[in-house]
Amino acid sequence: MRLATLPLDAIRRPLQRSLDEAKVQALMASIAAEGQQEPIDVLEVDGHLWGFNGCHRVAAHERLGMTTIHCRVRRATPEVLRLHML
Repeated sequence: MRLATLPLDAIRRPLQRSLDEAKVQALMASIAAEGQQEPIDVLEVDGHLWGFNGCHRVAAHERLGMTTIHCRVRRATPEVLRLHML
């Protein structure tokens, strides 16, 4: 696993989650004041980046106009990726 700051548009987010608007607003205020405190988790599979958690943090970054996000990146196989897609 490695820590990295990655472009938001490079991370594929195949699962759409409903967002708690109050949580997004709170994260926007926190990120604007203190920066991102907790990285999101990203799988790297065959050179592609896949994000499955951190949907509220991603939304907060997008709404703040930020183009990058702090991530924990873990290399994975296509089989592991398929398990995350279920």
